[in-house]
Amino acid sequence: MSDTAYLALLLDGPLQSWGFASRFQRRATGLHPTKSGIIGLIAAAMGLAKGSAAERTMLPELAKLRMSSLAIPRDVPSASAGRPVLRLDDYHTVLNTRRASGMMNKDAVVTRRQYLLEARFGVILGGDRSVLERAAAALQNPQWGVWFGRKSCIPAEPIFRGLFDAELEAQRELIRDRSSEEFTTVTEVEDFVEGTDSISDQPISFGDDASSGPEKRRFALRRIAVKPGIRQL
Repeated sequence: MSDTAYLALLLDGPLQSWGFASRFQRRATGLHPTKSGIIGLIAAAMGLAKGSAAERTMLPELAKLRMSSLAIPRDVPSASAGRPVLRLDDYHTVLNTRRASGMMNKDAVVTRRQYLLEARFGVILGGDRSVLERAAAALQNPQWGVWFGRKSCIPAEPIFRGLFDAELEAQRELIRDRSSEEFTTVTEVEDFVEGTDSISDQPISFGDDASSGPEKRRFALRRIAVKPGIRQL
């Protein structure tokens, strides 16, 4: 048996939010799952506390996995392209917060958060079989809750779709006998010139933003190639 395996995941839920460039009170979402979001989901299923020794041991192994995703539109009988994905802007007001000084904030904090509606994705993680076997076991019996980017984004059906010896087998589990060219795909690339974009979603630590040590929340740039499919979002 090969030391390499491929884990197939299906992300289907009424709300999804994949942030990679959010700042302050504006929390935007990308149009595709982020690697930090997927690895964070698996870390939660494994019960890895943020900034903990267990996270520092396991996160580098999870981060080595190569990720690809496919946008899988929901079928609509009268529309060959499927149901369109919408982006929702949600207006929040939060009371009883504290300032950096520790004093209570007498004013409400206003935030704007984006979500994807009607989104559905297939994700394939490839790499070390032993790491993926642990991830697969955790997703089937998670220690903590799992969600798609934010706690309000709950899966509508099981995420785990199987562990396979070949990437094509994992892909077939997600899209059956359809061609991957039908779907918009996002893949990791090693050569910069092969990519179409760079995003800061390669997880180094999911720790606290306020920390200055190794537990600080940190991400690295990841080079990706986005290929539009026949069935557009």
